[in-house]
Amino acid sequence: MNQLTFSLLMGGGAPAGSGGASSFINLLPIVALFAVIYFLMIRPQQKKQKETKRMLDELKKGDRIITIGGIHGVIQSVRESSVILKVDENCKLEFSRSAVATVEAQGKGESSGETTEEK
Repeated sequence: MNQLTFSLLMGGGAPAGSGGASSFINLLPIVALFAVIYFLMIRPQQKKQKETKRMLDELKKGDRIITIGGIHGVIQSVRESSVILKVDENCKLEFSRSAVATVEAQGKGESSGETTEEK
């Protein structure tokens, strides 16, 4: 009995009558590796993509956002594939929706405690 167990663990063949079990045991580590890759890499990335898409779909006028370039501003208007940001009193910039990295505060808009520096 010990020799059979040792033979199976060391990669030796199974006895003549159990060829199917041996091939299943050899495929088990590969299946386990794919499962680990799926749960540690693929699934979290899919969740992150869904959250980002939902955030971009929920953009509305007055949201304070940060672009992927680091520009802070308030959404002045939302178009199908772009947003117009109010960065300063006289400065409006148009960005693609995909350039929005995060939403700082939703719905607070321009009256959310913005201060102007006086020199």
